[in-house]
Amino acid sequence: MRKDYEIGMLWVEGPLSYVEVLCAASFRDAGHHVKLYHYGEVQNVPEGIERVHGDSVLRIDRFLQHGRTGSFALFSDVFRYHLLRRNDRMIWADLDAYCVRPFQSETGHFFGWESRHHINGGVLGLPPDSDALGQLLEMTEDEYGIPEWAEGAERADLERLAEAGTPRHVSEMPWGVWGPHALTHYLRKTGEAKHALPVSGLYPVGFRNRRQLLRTGLKSKIEEVLAPETYSIHFYGRRIKEFLSHLGGLPETDSYLDMLLTKHKVDVAVAPVRSREEKAGMTKDKTDKTKDKAKKARALPAAPAVAPSRPAAADLKPLGIGGENLTDLADRYGSDKGSKKHRYTELYHMLFHPYRGRKITFLEMGLLIGGPEHGITADRETTDLPSIRMWLDYFPKANVHGLDVSDFAWFKHERFTFHRCDMDDRAAIRAAIAGVRPTPTIVIDDASHASHHQQNAFLEIFPKLESGGLYVIEDLRWQPDTYEKKGITKTAALFRSWLDDRIFSHSDPSIAAEFNALAPMISGCLVEPVRFQKGRKDQVAVIHKK
Repeated sequence: MRKDYEIGMLWVEGPLSYVEVLCAASFRDAGHHVKLYHYGEVQNVPEGIERVHGDSVLRIDRFLQHGRTGSFALFSDVFRYHLLRRNDRMIWADLDAYCVRPFQSETGHFFGWESRHHINGGVLGLPPDSDALGQLLEMTEDEYGIPEWAEGAERADLERLAEAGTPRHVSEMPWGVWGPHALTHYLRKTGEAKHALPVSGLYPVGFRNRRQLLRTGLKSKIEEVLAPETYSIHFYGRRIKEFLSHLGGLPETDSYLDMLLTKHKVDVAVAPVRSREEKAGMTKDKTDKTKDKAKKARALPAAPAVAPSRPAAADLKPLGIGGENLTDLADRYGSDKGSKKHRYTELYHMLFHPYRGRKITFLEMGLLIGGPEHGITADRETTDLPSIRMWLDYFPKANVHGLDVSDFAWFKHERFTFHRCDMDDRAAIRAAIAGVRPTPTIVIDDASHASHHQQNAFLEIFPKLESGGLYVIEDLRWQPDTYEKKGITKTAALFRSWLDDRIFSHSDPSIAAEFNALAPMISGCLVEPVRFQKGRKDQVAVIHKK
């Protein structure tokens, strides 16, 4: 019998509560060497637990999270499969698995039935050459893949969405799609399910009975379901902690959990179970720190080790109810298009979402706040590209082009091309757009905001836009004194005249004539006020090309 298995665990970042502290300590106290993998700072790690950065297993630049719950379970599923492929003497354990006795395996297989129907991966050991493990890893390479086990109406619905070009992302699929559902399927398919322990081995206290762990006078009920073959108890951490918060943050006196905390000398005051409100405050602080770091960075992190064959979802959290949308990405990368300032991304997410899975060409003009419009030299030192980072994440198949009067050629990414251009020079704009290939599908003008610059760009670029494409002009209410021409028709008023009369009116008849020549190409236009609040000044225009 092999008794020298290490235990691998993951906590992306943040403080452990006493539930996680207890579980980690239980493996240490059972004689296992425990490695806690992490990506950010982790607090309250028990003495004797080795900390290892997650990059040693899976180097990534975003974290998959479940759309409905925001849980890191999807990323955790991928991580554990890579961990087991790299280590032949390691067993994975979730940080809500309590070790009753040392884990042992003759073959490297170590997992168990949670019910008569499925195997859970909360505790998982697979030899690196496991056929099931190989198929699990292959499955997770495609975040939009249709599960092999999907049948009937479910499969028909997924196939219909895929054929329409809007495949369903894994984060929007049922809970456990890359976890218990996939694990059970591939272990059965390869015949490795024969190694599964009975329910009493790893999940003797079922999900429905989890609260018994916290109640006074129910220790005997827990002990009744433990058997000689029991290796661990699963606490169902997220749900247990929610219930603990209702109990004031502590289990009831003389409950089974209370007994275990005493046994392993866990100080609950040092590692409290935090309420949702407390965690929300901590998340805000963490987000602010992340934004500060992003502003100092000059290049994207290394590409994910798991490269999706279809477009990957956005980063720390993909789309879905409660998940990370374009506004979340803007806030994470420090773009002023997000919730902290303009809120443009609320509109953009609604408009751009259908394009996410397409290999489009995307162009943004104006890449970093500051420059000649603010009295700063065009030759200023540039240190970040917050919105470009956001677009590369949001459109994982897009070729992204950036145009600016300042130099951003230092930024290197296989899907990004920089064009240096002065918006005062129409010939220069014309030459720059000639280098944007293929034809752009979405264009955003966030450059100087001078009226004639906005109009120069539109006249040169809109005719080149893909049919069905979108052209966006930002910051219509503010024009810089350094550039704005006296008496010129503001861009907002120009498009308002088209909305009112279907004729462009301009103080310069020649400019009016050029715009009216383009009018037959326009199928519609939106002009929205500041922060989308009725009665405020016009702020952003979206023009759709026929």
